Amino acid sequence: MRITRIVAAALAVLALAVAGCGASEGNGESDSAGGEASGGKPAKLRVAYQVIPNGAPIVKHEKWLEEALGIPVEWNQFDSGADVNRAVASGSVDVGLAGSSPVANGIASGLPYKVAWIYDVIGDNEQLVVRSSERVSDVAGLKGKKVAAPFGSTTHYSLLTAITDAGLSPNDVELVDLAPEDIVAAWQRDDIDAAYVWTPSLSKLKSDGGKVLVSSAELAKQGKLTGDLGIVSNDFAEKYPDVVQTWIDQENRAVELYRSDPDKAAGAVAAEFEISKSEARSQMKDLIWLDAGQQASAKYLGTPDAPGDLAKQLETTAKFLKGQKLIDRDPSLDEFNKAVDGEWASKAGG
Repeated sequence: MRITRIVAAALAVLALAVAGCGASEGNGESDSAGGEASGGKPAKLRVAYQVIPNGAPIVKHEKWLEEALGIPVEWNQFDSGADVNRAVASGSVDVGLAGSSPVANGIASGLPYKVAWIYDVIGDNEQLVVRSSERVSDVAGLKGKKVAAPFGSTTHYSLLTAITDAGLSPNDVELVDLAPEDIVAAWQRDDIDAAYVWTPSLSKLKSDGGKVLVSSAELAKQGKLTGDLGIVSNDFAEKYPDVVQTWIDQENRAVELYRSDPDKAAGAVAAEFEISKSEARSQMKDLIWLDAGQQASAKYLGTPDAPGDLAKQLETTAKFLKGQKLIDRDPSLDEFNKAVDGEWASKAGG
């Protein structure tokens, strides 16, 4: 199993976080705003997002943040949560999306951020698929096969848990670290036998002879919950709590739009990702969407006075990653409780 790159990346992230150095991707600025706008707002808000059909592309397409804040919003697309972690460490983004596994890694590595939102709970939009031609009927059948996933992502975590649950060691398969779009290319070249990845790349593999072995929805039922989380840097949250609240309010607005007018919500996602509206709706249904009230409950973020179960899930994830020697330490539950902050969600949607 190739783990050297992951450990090295985690150490690099920690070094950047401690040093507080680095420049923003694309603009060369090392702070969130390059100054402040009037009214105590940053000159701009830098948002990290990924190609995932949740509320983020809706907010982006409808320009709700720009309208609500009255300042420019810089939308930065990343391939994985590991890339978002590196951007946070370098001071390149203020708020954004990272999967629960990279977030657990980030907290363990000392990244200075809080979890303030849950974009989605991952369901059938992340799956482990194998070529039908391989005649593999279960995860145990992957022994000796070449299996791809973006290392440091939620699918990487889910792949490792699925492998160990099947009685295999990660050393029993050849793990390949590829970004989602590179997984599709490798699949088309017959370079890999299986992959654990998310939509829309997942849909391309399934339409090209991919057979599902397990989904993240199934793993969640077994206690291995994964999700896409909204993180905010501690420094930004302290300086601009009202801006953070506006961000959370708009993300909650996207959830409400999806529930009240799924066709319009799907249209926004389709436009952003250049897919059909029907495909967007299909992908969106594979996610579990939570509104602010649900997120502020004991089952998820909780409140500042009563931390929710998400912190416990992140602790469990970190312990697993530590057991796999992918991170050097697994923080205490208290550290995760301090990093998960449901205050903004508890105030949204009112």
